[in-house]
Amino acid sequence: MATQEETFKNIVSHCKEYGFVFPSSEIYDGLGAVYDYGQNGVELKNNIKQYWWNAMTKLHENIVGIDAAIFMHPTTWKASGHVDAFNDPLIDNRDSKKRYRADVLIEDQMAKYDEKIDKEVMKARKRFGESFDETLYRQTNPRVLEHQQKRDALHERYQKAMNANDLVELKQIILDEGIVCPISGTRNWTDVRQFNLMFSTEMGSTADGTMKIYLRPETAQGIFVNFLNVQKTGRMKIPFGIAQIGKAFRNEIVARQFIFRMREFEQMEMQFFVRPGEELRWFEYWKQFRLRWHKALGLGDEKYRFHDHDKLAHYANAATDIEFLMPFGFKEVEGIHSRTNFDLSQHAKYSGKKIEYFDPELNQSYTPFVIETSIGVDRMFLSVMCSAYKEEQLEGGDSRVVLQLPPVLAPVKACVMPLVKKDGLPEKAREVMDLLRLDFNIQYDEKDSIGKRYRRQDAIGTPFCITIDHDTLNDNCVTVRYRDTMKQDRVNIDQLHEMIRQQVDMTVLLRKLL
Repeated sequence: MATQEETFKNIVSHCKEYGFVFPSSEIYDGLGAVYDYGQNGVELKNNIKQYWWNAMTKLHENIVGIDAAIFMHPTTWKASGHVDAFNDPLIDNRDSKKRYRADVLIEDQMAKYDEKIDKEVMKARKRFGESFDETLYRQTNPRVLEHQQKRDALHERYQKAMNANDLVELKQIILDEGIVCPISGTRNWTDVRQFNLMFSTEMGSTADGTMKIYLRPETAQGIFVNFLNVQKTGRMKIPFGIAQIGKAFRNEIVARQFIFRMREFEQMEMQFFVRPGEELRWFEYWKQFRLRWHKALGLGDEKYRFHDHDKLAHYANAATDIEFLMPFGFKEVEGIHSRTNFDLSQHAKYSGKKIEYFDPELNQSYTPFVIETSIGVDRMFLSVMCSAYKEEQLEGGDSRVVLQLPPVLAPVKACVMPLVKKDGLPEKAREVMDLLRLDFNIQYDEKDSIGKRYRRQDAIGTPFCITIDHDTLNDNCVTVRYRDTMKQDRVNIDQLHEMIRQQVDMTVLLRKLL
């Protein structure tokens, strides 16, 4: 049985071997924390984005989309606070010369206390069997209580330090907890200091006429600066939302865990504008809707949880993350934030433009409050891959690696295979391809044995394999093999389109959210 670390390494390797994710510019030894999506990866990624876009714009008549530029006027980032406050607390280990985020080191330490508690509970469950009362055990066992007490004390101390931006205290916590560098194993730490994460560049045609600008660290500000444009041209009435999918860039010092934290990444964000005083009701609505969106994919309800923020941004009055159980623990995939009216007010202040909404029902103008839903496309991609990846032992000593992707997200919906490359079977297979290819992403494969072809399709998550054999020429039926069960059915060619559609049609998935 592979450990979680080994499984994750296998997933990373699988992503490269089967055309999902490649290290960027690999022929030049790559670029740290930058990745390219391959031929199967881009299809899966596009399907994720389409599912999100449709759930926002098709299911909500008061949400529209935009596509704002990556380059923005530099004052945008002054107004948003990114120039002055978009920092991570960093600490170096003098022996390994490696740099870490102080907050991540401390959060990992809290996770270790959680793991110790879970191990105690697991051992007790094995010991007591069906009579085991987990709640009572957690409340009364001395070892569990000791770990919980240490964890709670650390959590309280860490929360205070983060809210106060106390860098000295963050270092002291690391020293007091005995946190060591994973590389050197020593506690020889530098002081904690702040590091701004924005990439900067210059725009202009002459050396004298250049302007310092930034690659956007988030897509949200492109929505805020276009609030009036969209509201007026779309005749939008509060409450309404603006959705956007786009690239963002952060100079992450501690980029790790494959595509989980990258320097160039993609976000799916929606800013929902509401009346002041109604924001917390809408915050709760979007929390529940977004969780339903995730769970509808069937990756496992138990793999999701809400995590309320310990440290709220100074402008927020509520914030929570939707976390997903990755092989390296529960990690944030999406954030839902109540940002009050901070963003629009700041842009009004710095631009000198009036950014308000006239509410005809109240007969007054005001600056709307905002609820934000922000999900990382790459993190969503990784959560889907980690959930789908399975190493299975089969009867007869054989084994297979299969991606049990939700069919609606699978890069390839079906593979058409002639049993042999003669006797008119390839020609018949091409006819079947032509029936399906305009509505579904279909592959054709006639190389190697049928068993090897099945394995290739299992490895990229194709839900259906359609085999054309000699009987097909007489009865117009094909053999359909199902990815997850490996069972096979004879299906008339005329029924193929509807059979596939029922499994992969996104509207079927979206109806679950109505």
